[in-house]
Amino acid sequence: MGAKAEVGWTTPGEDGVKRHVYAEKFGGEWFFFERPKRRGRDIEWIALENPPLSDWLELLAAIQRRADRDLVPPSQVEAVRQMIRNRFPEHRFT
Repeated sequence: MGAKAEVGWTTPGEDGVKRHVYAEKFGGEWFFFERPKRRGRDIEWIALENPPLSDWLELLAAIQRRADRDLVPPSQVEAVRQMIRNRFPEHRFT
């Protein structure tokens, strides 16, 4: 990772093992990938077809922090919020 269009974080997985997740922006869409939080080059990234709400909220928080430091435009924060609203209409932002 390292490009401006990539954001990564670590979170506990459903099985209790930490997992590393990253989201990559390409063509106006965000694509999510995950792998177990282990060292080694043989561990492959797996694409997430339907990332959970928690991953979307982590992405939103990371984009918001970047916008606060003027690293991304504020419109990108609103675009991610809109994507969350479209995918998870039951979620309400506080």
